[in-house]
Amino acid sequence: MFQRPARTPLILMYRAVDRVARDPLRQAVGPELFERQMDWLHRNGMRGVSVGELRHAYRAGLARGLVGLTFDRGYATFATRAVPILLRRGFTATVFVSAAEIGGRADRDPGPDRPLMTERQIRCVAGKGMEIGSHGLHHVPLPSLDDEELAEELTRARAVLEDVTGRAVTGFAYPYGHVSPREMTAVRKAGYEYACAVRRGPLDGDHALPRTRVDDRDGRIRLRIKVLRHQLAI
Repeated sequence: MFQRPARTPLILMYRAVDRVARDPLRQAVGPELFERQMDWLHRNGMRGVSVGELRHAYRAGLARGLVGLTFDRGYATFATRAVPILLRRGFTATVFVSAAEIGGRADRDPGPDRPLMTERQIRCVAGKGMEIGSHGLHHVPLPSLDDEELAEELTRARAVLEDVTGRAVTGFAYPYGHVSPREMTAVRKAGYEYACAVRRGPLDGDHALPRTRVDDRDGRIRLRIKVLRHQLAI
Protein backbone atom coordinates (compact mmCIF):
# COMPACT_ATOMS: atom_id res chain seq x y z
CA MET A 1 0.00 0.00 0.00
CA PHE A 2 2.78 2.42 0.88
CA GLN A 3 5.18 1.40 -1.89
CA ARG A 4 3.38 2.48 -5.05
CA PRO A 5 5.93 4.25 -7.29
CA ALA A 6 5.49 8.02 -7.37
CA ARG A 7 6.41 10.59 -9.98
CA THR A 8 7.77 12.72 -7.13
CA PRO A 9 9.80 10.83 -4.51
CA LEU A 10 8.66 11.11 -0.90
CA ILE A 11 11.14 13.19 1.12
CA LEU A 12 10.56 13.80 4.82
CA MET A 13 11.88 17.01 6.34
CA TYR A 14 13.24 17.17 9.89
CA ARG A 15 15.24 19.79 11.75
CA ALA A 16 16.32 18.79 15.26
CA VAL A 17 16.02 15.47 17.08
CA ASP A 18 16.09 16.72 20.64
CA ARG A 19 14.25 17.07 23.93
CA VAL A 20 13.19 20.66 24.59
CA ALA A 21 10.99 22.21 27.26
CA ARG A 22 9.58 24.85 24.92
CA ASP A 23 9.44 24.63 21.13
CA PRO A 24 6.64 26.89 19.81
CA LEU A 25 7.66 26.41 16.17
CA ARG A 26 7.82 22.62 16.55
CA GLN A 27 11.31 22.38 15.12
CA ALA A 28 12.33 19.41 17.28
CA VAL A 29 11.18 15.80 17.44
CA GLY A 30 12.05 13.95 20.62
CA PRO A 31 14.44 10.98 20.25
CA GLU A 32 11.82 8.49 21.46
CA LEU A 33 9.21 9.70 18.97
CA PHE A 34 11.79 9.83 16.17
CA GLU A 35 12.68 6.21 16.90
CA ARG A 36 9.01 5.23 16.75
CA GLN A 37 8.64 7.05 13.42
CA MET A 38 11.62 5.20 11.96
CA ASP A 39 10.22 1.92 13.30
CA TRP A 40 6.90 2.70 11.59
CA LEU A 41 8.65 3.23 8.26
CA HIS A 42 10.57 -0.02 8.70
CA ARG A 43 7.49 -2.05 9.64
CA ASN A 44 5.67 -0.76 6.55
CA GLY A 45 8.40 -1.88 4.18
CA MET A 46 10.10 1.48 3.73
CA ARG A 47 13.77 2.37 4.11
CA GLY A 48 15.07 5.84 4.85
CA VAL A 49 17.85 7.02 2.52
CA SER A 50 19.72 10.18 1.58
CA VAL A 51 18.30 12.34 -1.18
CA GLY A 52 21.32 11.53 -3.34
CA GLU A 53 20.66 7.81 -3.06
CA LEU A 54 16.95 8.32 -3.57
CA ARG A 55 17.48 10.27 -6.79
CA HIS A 56 19.89 7.69 -8.22
CA ALA A 57 17.47 4.87 -7.41
CA TYR A 58 14.53 6.83 -8.79
CA ARG A 59 16.20 7.41 -12.14
CA ALA A 60 17.06 3.70 -12.33
CA GLY A 61 13.48 2.68 -11.50
CA LEU A 62 14.61 1.17 -8.18
CA ALA A 63 13.06 3.61 -5.70
CA ARG A 64 10.22 1.34 -4.57
CA GLY A 65 10.01 1.47 -0.79
CA LEU A 66 12.63 4.22 -0.42
CA VAL A 67 11.92 7.42 1.53
CA GLY A 68 14.24 10.42 1.56
CA LEU A 69 15.16 11.68 5.04
CA THR A 70 16.51 15.22 5.42
CA PHE A 71 17.67 17.29 8.39
CA ASP A 72 18.05 21.04 7.95
CA ARG A 73 20.62 23.23 9.72
CA GLY A 74 23.20 20.68 10.85
CA TYR A 75 22.40 20.56 14.55
CA ALA A 76 24.82 18.58 16.73
CA THR A 77 21.97 16.32 17.81
CA PHE A 78 21.88 14.93 14.29
CA ALA A 79 25.22 13.27 15.06
CA THR A 80 24.53 12.36 18.67
CA ARG A 81 20.87 11.33 18.59
CA ALA A 82 19.51 10.90 15.06
CA VAL A 83 22.37 8.98 13.42
CA PRO A 84 22.49 6.11 15.98
CA ILE A 85 18.75 5.56 15.51
CA LEU A 86 19.12 5.59 11.71
CA LEU A 87 22.06 3.20 11.70
CA ARG A 88 20.28 0.62 13.86
CA ARG A 89 17.70 0.28 11.07
CA GLY A 90 20.09 0.43 8.15
CA PHE A 91 18.86 3.91 7.20
CA THR A 92 20.80 6.89 5.89
CA ALA A 93 19.85 10.57 5.51
CA THR A 94 20.95 13.93 4.16
CA VAL A 95 21.92 16.71 6.57
CA PHE A 96 22.09 20.25 5.20
CA VAL A 97 24.83 22.30 6.86
CA SER A 98 25.37 26.07 7.00
CA ALA A 99 29.06 26.12 6.11
CA ALA A 100 30.19 29.31 7.87
CA GLU A 101 28.53 28.27 11.13
CA ILE A 102 30.15 24.86 11.62
CA GLY A 103 30.90 24.30 15.30
CA GLY A 104 28.89 27.35 16.34
CA ARG A 105 25.41 27.81 17.70
CA ALA A 106 22.09 28.43 15.98
CA ASP A 107 21.49 31.50 18.14
CA ARG A 108 19.94 33.46 15.26
CA ASP A 109 17.19 30.89 14.75
CA PRO A 110 13.78 31.26 16.36
CA GLY A 111 13.36 28.85 19.24
CA PRO A 112 15.92 27.22 21.55
CA ASP A 113 19.61 27.98 21.06
CA ARG A 114 21.24 24.75 19.83
CA PRO A 115 24.86 23.81 19.03
CA LEU A 116 25.72 22.97 15.44
CA MET A 117 27.89 20.07 14.32
CA THR A 118 31.64 20.47 14.44
CA GLU A 119 33.94 19.55 11.55
CA ARG A 120 34.79 16.31 13.35
CA GLN A 121 31.11 15.40 13.72
CA ILE A 122 30.44 16.19 10.07
CA ARG A 123 33.29 13.94 8.94
CA CYS A 124 32.11 11.24 11.34
CA VAL A 125 28.52 11.12 10.07
CA ALA A 126 29.72 11.28 6.46
CA GLY A 127 31.93 8.28 7.17
CA LYS A 128 28.88 6.42 8.43
CA GLY A 129 27.02 6.89 5.15
CA MET A 130 25.17 10.15 5.73
CA GLU A 131 25.08 12.66 2.87
CA ILE A 132 26.32 16.19 3.62
CA GLY A 133 24.43 18.87 1.73
CA SER A 134 24.69 22.65 1.71
CA HIS A 135 22.32 25.00 3.53
CA GLY A 136 24.19 28.03 2.29
CA LEU A 137 27.09 29.84 3.90
CA HIS A 138 25.34 31.90 6.59
CA HIS A 139 21.75 30.51 6.60
CA VAL A 140 20.18 33.67 5.20
CA PRO A 141 17.12 33.96 2.92
CA LEU A 142 18.53 33.85 -0.59
CA PRO A 143 16.04 36.40 -2.05
CA SER A 144 17.58 39.02 0.28
CA LEU A 145 20.94 38.79 -1.55
CA ASP A 146 21.96 40.53 -4.75
CA ASP A 147 23.26 38.42 -7.62
CA GLU A 148 26.92 38.67 -6.62
CA GLU A 149 26.22 37.89 -2.96
CA LEU A 150 24.01 34.98 -3.97
CA ALA A 151 26.71 33.40 -6.11
CA GLU A 152 29.24 33.81 -3.30
CA GLU A 153 26.86 32.32 -0.72
CA LEU A 154 26.34 29.22 -2.84
CA THR A 155 29.82 28.58 -4.22
CA ARG A 156 31.76 29.28 -1.02
CA ALA A 157 29.42 27.08 1.01
CA ARG A 158 29.98 24.18 -1.34
CA ALA A 159 33.76 24.69 -1.34
CA VAL A 160 33.94 24.79 2.48
CA LEU A 161 31.89 21.62 2.90
CA GLU A 162 33.87 19.74 0.26
CA ASP A 163 37.07 20.77 2.03
CA VAL A 164 35.72 19.52 5.38
CA THR A 165 34.42 16.20 4.08
CA GLY A 166 36.79 15.47 1.20
CA ARG A 167 33.70 14.55 -0.84
CA ALA A 168 31.60 16.16 -3.54
CA VAL A 169 28.64 18.18 -2.23
CA THR A 170 25.84 17.92 -4.75
CA GLY A 171 22.71 18.82 -2.74
CA PHE A 172 21.31 22.07 -1.41
CA ALA A 173 18.36 23.12 0.76
CA TYR A 174 16.93 26.64 0.56
CA PRO A 175 17.15 28.44 3.93
CA TYR A 176 13.63 29.04 5.24
CA GLY A 177 12.33 27.44 2.04
CA HIS A 178 12.54 30.75 0.15
CA VAL A 179 13.01 30.05 -3.55
CA SER A 180 12.15 31.70 -6.86
CA PRO A 181 13.37 31.06 -10.42
CA ARG A 182 16.37 33.35 -9.79
CA GLU A 183 17.56 31.28 -6.82
CA MET A 184 16.95 28.02 -8.67
CA THR A 185 19.08 29.20 -11.57
CA ALA A 186 21.87 30.32 -9.24
CA VAL A 187 21.87 26.99 -7.38
CA ARG A 188 22.13 25.12 -10.67
CA LYS A 189 24.96 27.35 -11.91
CA ALA A 190 26.83 26.82 -8.62
CA GLY A 191 27.08 23.13 -9.49
CA TYR A 192 24.45 21.58 -7.27
CA GLU A 193 22.71 18.60 -8.85
CA TYR A 194 19.54 19.03 -6.79
CA ALA A 195 17.96 21.33 -4.24
CA CYS A 196 15.22 20.81 -1.67
CA ALA A 197 12.38 23.23 -1.15
CA VAL A 198 9.85 22.94 1.68
CA ARG A 199 6.50 22.44 0.05
CA ARG A 200 5.04 21.47 -3.31
CA GLY A 201 4.63 24.36 -5.72
CA PRO A 202 4.88 25.52 -9.34
CA LEU A 203 8.69 25.24 -9.30
CA ASP A 204 8.81 21.50 -8.53
CA GLY A 205 11.77 19.77 -10.14
CA ASP A 206 15.34 18.68 -9.44
CA HIS A 207 16.17 22.11 -8.03
CA ALA A 208 12.97 22.57 -6.01
CA LEU A 209 12.18 19.11 -4.65
CA PRO A 210 9.12 19.27 -2.39
CA ARG A 211 9.34 17.78 1.09
CA THR A 212 6.86 16.69 3.74
CA ARG A 213 7.57 18.22 7.13
CA VAL A 214 7.53 15.96 10.18
CA ASP A 215 7.16 17.32 13.72
CA ASP A 216 6.43 16.26 17.29
CA ARG A 217 2.72 15.68 16.59
CA ASP A 218 3.35 12.95 14.05
CA GLY A 219 2.54 9.63 15.61
CA ARG A 220 1.62 6.54 13.64
CA ILE A 221 -1.72 7.84 12.30
CA ARG A 222 -0.52 11.31 11.28
CA LEU A 223 2.60 9.88 9.64
CA ARG A 224 0.47 7.41 7.70
CA ILE A 225 -1.77 10.25 6.52
CA LYS A 226 1.22 12.26 5.34
CA VAL A 227 2.54 9.32 3.32
CA LEU A 228 -0.88 8.78 1.74
CA ARG A 229 -1.27 12.50 1.04
CA HIS A 230 1.99 12.48 -0.87
CA GLN A 231 0.85 9.54 -2.98
CA LEU A 232 -2.51 11.15 -3.72
CA ALA A 233 -0.86 14.45 -4.70
CA ILE A 234 1.29 13.05 -7.51
